Amino acid sequence: MKNMTLISVLIWTLLCCCFTESRGQVTVTQPGALSSAVGGSARITCRTSQNVYVDGGNNHYLAWYQQRDGEKPKLLIYAASTRASGIPERFTGSGSNSDFTLTISGVQTEDAAVYYCQSFHYPNSQHVWTFGGGTRLDVGSDTRPTLRVLPPSRKELDKDNGKATLMCLADKGFPSGWTLSWKVGRGGSISSSSGDQSRGVVGKDGLYSWTSTLSLTKDQWTSLDSVTCEATQGCQAAVSETLSKGQCS
Repeated sequence: MKNMTLISVLIWTLLCCCFTESRGQVTVTQPGALSSAVGGSARITCRTSQNVYVDGGNNHYLAWYQQRDGEKPKLLIYAASTRASGIPERFTGSGSNSDFTLTISGVQTEDAAVYYCQSFHYPNSQHVWTFGGGTRLDVGSDTRPTLRVLPPSRKELDKDNGKATLMCLADKGFPSGWTLSWKVGRGGSISSSSGDQSRGVVGKDGLYSWTSTLSLTKDQWTSLDSVTCEATQGCQAAVSETLSKGQCS
């Protein structure tokens, strides 16, 4: 009876808590992002810096949550391996002590979400709940984005502030981890330049879009021959788009 009460309190607390990574004495580590094709299998790991609480019934107090974009978190698994009511059998929890895994077999499109693990500890007779930072699961097939480089506007160049801003538009890529970088060409030499990339935005088709801005001075822009935006992601072939100064005249 005592064990069931503790589990009930744990579930109630999880439903009421915010999903923020704990900064207390216990840390919980998850991978930042994973991707899977539809019908594939996804394994999300969770490691705690201390063993989780284990009650007399050998229940390990580790829970998993799913949070889709724009929705509230939903409990999937509690006591490490027990599915919550209404959760499909393709979601399986396993592990013990400080190492746990959430496995999704036969991944479906609707499984694209952020998954959080949460641990319960009882050090020095104190209740400590700790959340991981979350793992984003992207569902789809590897897709290279299309790129477009926009030059500084004539209105900006005509101002007296001496600035020139370029933008790279990357559209319809997968997964969400594509990174945009810049290269500038001057006098026959190419050098890298850092830009400011936005977070990927997913469309209704499940593909992502990004933007990156490159801020230069007007004098820098005037001295350049070309500017290239390049998109890279894991082992996929890179994608690049080059804007030559001649195209802007």
